[in-house]
Amino acid sequence: MRNLILWIKLAVAGLLAMSLVACGGSEKVEETIQPKAEIINWKMVTIWPKNFPGLGTGAETLAQNITIMSGGRLNVKVYAAGELVPPLEVFDAVSRGTAEMGHGASYYWKGKVPAAQFFTTVPFGLTSQEFNSWIYYGGGLQLWEEIYAPFNLVPMPAGNPGVQMGGWFNKEINSLEDFKGLKMRMPGIGGEVLKKVGATPINLPGSEIFTALQTGTIDATEWVGPYNDLAFGLYKAAKYYYYPGWQEPGSAIETLFNKEAFNALPEDLQYIVRAAVQQANQDMLNEFTASNNSALKTLVNEHNVILKAFPNDLLAALKKASDETLAEMAANDADSQRVYDSFKTFLDSVSEWHDISERAYINARSGE
Repeated sequence: MRNLILWIKLAVAGLLAMSLVACGGSEKVEETIQPKAEIINWKMVTIWPKNFPGLGTGAETLAQNITIMSGGRLNVKVYAAGELVPPLEVFDAVSRGTAEMGHGASYYWKGKVPAAQFFTTVPFGLTSQEFNSWIYYGGGLQLWEEIYAPFNLVPMPAGNPGVQMGGWFNKEINSLEDFKGLKMRMPGIGGEVLKKVGATPINLPGSEIFTALQTGTIDATEWVGPYNDLAFGLYKAAKYYYYPGWQEPGSAIETLFNKEAFNALPEDLQYIVRAAVQQANQDMLNEFTASNNSALKTLVNEHNVILKAFPNDLLAALKKASDETLAEMAANDADSQRVYDSFKTFLDSVSEWHDISERAYINARSGE
């Protein structure tokens, strides 16, 4: 309906312009068609290091696309982690209007909004494709917006690297016992699962991971996947690289907007912003899917990384701990309960379909 109203407005403007031409009002036509546009300047703060492949560059590309698609009417300048605010203060900076936009991941704000963690990823949960379907067609975005509204924020998904790796370890992991006493960088719900199996989760921004791993401040870390992990040089600090990424089967990157700033935009610019964000959301997944395998080959063949799969019994134990963690979160927080119920209902439904579509096809393709 809003698209129709916007089209009607443009059509009326066009008819008015043609009428003025017929009456010889050329100067008025120029004013009607090309009024002097107001230039709106926005700041985007991010949790990523400057020009970091995939994630940092995704923020830069999004800002550039908004600027270009708006014809320069909405100009977005990107500030990397620490340039304007520390990386873990992005949420607060956008909430209070220090910046109009933020780019990060919602599970970093779990201390403020426990339910926010569901909008990045859930261990053994939705894949990136499934997550996007839940967000856009399963009620996820509406819940996200409702939960962020008291903080003067409008959230949107702005990227996803797909299924992540299980992480980098300085020792072999052969059983659940090997997690006990382990200090591992892992944010979000995955970190809560680690607590349940005897490990200590550490929440660090990306820029601090390498040093912490190299100096022994942490014993292990998960980050993203081969494409980003290679760029971070994590192979220099740990040699065991485990899969699958049980803790992050599809990790949504979040774009935050100061609600007052977003609502103050003209309607057409709001549409442009939403379209640019949705395009960025898909583009990041495309980039990671295209880049991960070649990066993994470089890690294994050139840097002698030891690639290993988690044992099945270990994954089963982590799945059990994850289910318990999610149930406890839902029981202790009303918003988490609402989001968990929606998330779980969608997961159960889409899993039934994928058993006879995606899973069945991939098994057939591999000859299983």
